[in-house]
Amino acid sequence: MAIETTQQDASYILNEVVNRLRSLESKYNLITEKTLLINKNMIDEYKSLSRHIKIIESDIKEIKLEVNKLKEIIREFAKEFDSYARKENVKVLEKYINLIDPLKFVTEDDVKRIVKEVIKSE
Repeated sequence: MAIETTQQDASYILNEVVNRLRSLESKYNLITEKTLLINKNMIDEYKSLSRHIKIIESDIKEIKLEVNKLKEIIREFAKEFDSYARKENVKVLEKYINLIDPLKFVTEDDVKRIVKEVIKSE
């Protein structure tokens, strides 16, 4: 009987070890599947982020080009503004025009008429 009991005990222990081994294998397989899924998700997310980064880099390049164009246009405007008359210059011209008063000038016809009138009146 002692041998049977030892065999039953050994059989029980062996069954317990096999059950625990199966449980560990099942847990290992589950962890492996989860790890593969996480890796796949990480790769997908990395690809998505890479695409977004490329789009953002492209947008930044376009914005830089537009900013440079705007800077060039502003430089050209600044050069053009330098060629315009300043307010002080216009004021000086206005003073001279007012002094000369071109509206009081006489035309050639007016001079001829005045001369004829003076000759007639003598």
